[in-house]
Amino acid sequence: QVQLVESGGGLVQAGGSLRLSCATSGITFSLNQMGWYRQAPGKQRELAATISSGGSTNYADSVKGRFTISRDNAKNRVYLQMNSLKPEDTAVYFCHTVALWGGREYWGQGTQVTVSS
Repeated sequence: QVQLVESGGGLVQAGGSLRLSCATSGITFSLNQMGWYRQAPGKQRELAATISSGGSTNYADSVKGRFTISRDNAKNRVYLQMNSLKPEDTAVYFCHTVALWGGREYWGQGTQVTVSS
């Protein structure tokens, strides 16, 4: 059974930092591309960052230079370091991956990030 469990969200003032963590189980983590998505109230879910099995990263323009995605294959975890946070970063952040065979998507339950101005 695949499980993705996010943690690390919270309330922070603009300019502050948070580090999100996603603990995974039930997948061959080192082979999976991992991603962080976010969904603000009344908006569609959007990509924030991805990291490939080889460590290549990709970022949305809105977070580039402020967010850093990383992975620890020994711990089966993926992280999102968020610096210089802005009120527009307020959203529920979701961990995401896709099964290596069959293409099924897996999502965590999400963690709330609220940035006050």
